[in-house]
Amino acid sequence: MDNEANLDNKRVPLQEIVANSDNNVEIRGSCAVTETNENAKSMRTNRAGERVWSLASFDIGRRLGGGSFANVFLAREKKSKFIVALKVLLKKDIKQKNLELQVIREIDIQAHLIHPNILRLYEYFHDESRIYMILEFAPKGSVYSKLLECPNKRFSEGVAGVYVAQIADALHYCHSKKVIHRDIKPGNLLLGQNEEIKLADFGWSVHGPSSRRSTQCGTLDYLSPEVVLGKTYNEKVDLWSLGVVCYEFLTGKTPFDCSNSHGICKKISKGQFSVPSFVSNEAKDLIRKLIVLEPDSRLDSIGVLEHPWILKHKTS
Repeated sequence: MDNEANLDNKRVPLQEIVANSDNNVEIRGSCAVTETNENAKSMRTNRAGERVWSLASFDIGRRLGGGSFANVFLAREKKSKFIVALKVLLKKDIKQKNLELQVIREIDIQAHLIHPNILRLYEYFHDESRIYMILEFAPKGSVYSKLLECPNKRFSEGVAGVYVAQIADALHYCHSKKVIHRDIKPGNLLLGQNEEIKLADFGWSVHGPSSRRSTQCGTLDYLSPEVVLGKTYNEKVDLWSLGVVCYEFLTGKTPFDCSNSHGICKKISKGQFSVPSFVSNEAKDLIRKLIVLEPDSRLDSIGVLEHPWILKHKTS
């Protein structure tokens, strides 16, 4: 990554943290950022390394969620009383699953993305067996959970339009920094205090000036055809996924829904889908300009933000 996005060189290198499970040196220092919220600012350390984080710095609350090798807990920093989400990763699991580079990328990228619709990573530290990521707390939970609670498991067009606009704005910022998220889906979208979108989980994200990738990763229902077919791809994979998410927000299901993985892949590779009649023509137009087989013909993030359906709803 460029100089602006590199981790502070006074840190213990991420590679060393992941590779050496017996290393219990706590992390000092931080990258330089501009932080307007005083409570959030207190979660940052300075370049002189005056702050040392450890598990003892926090009161730990309930479990918020997690996956196969990480758990996320509600936590309160003892000094400032600032509420955060503490993501805990087991070093042994990271090694066993050969996820060292993925974890390094996730921390390195997310720590340097500062946008109102992207979940902040304030800091990280580690001990003998775990890595801890101090994350912004999104009190309104996940978009996926909210979607399931809605009648027919779908949002109104007004709500969907606001969310899609905010996701597109976050993606425009990411892509301007040469970051591809690669796993856009409702489960990776959280909601802040005012129910604003917080794009989260950068575990599959990647940074690269060339923006050409070939690794197959992400969640099948949201994968673009170029990923499914093993072709090289660029940031337009995120826009395909945004189209799938928009479709799901409005219909309650994904456009390539099928009983088996082979069927889903076949539909994605051919771009076979239909939009229900209850979806407005303007929303259909946006979906059909995002879920496009040819990446170069796919609408970009600015095109999404300027689309009539988005302009109609984004401030509602």
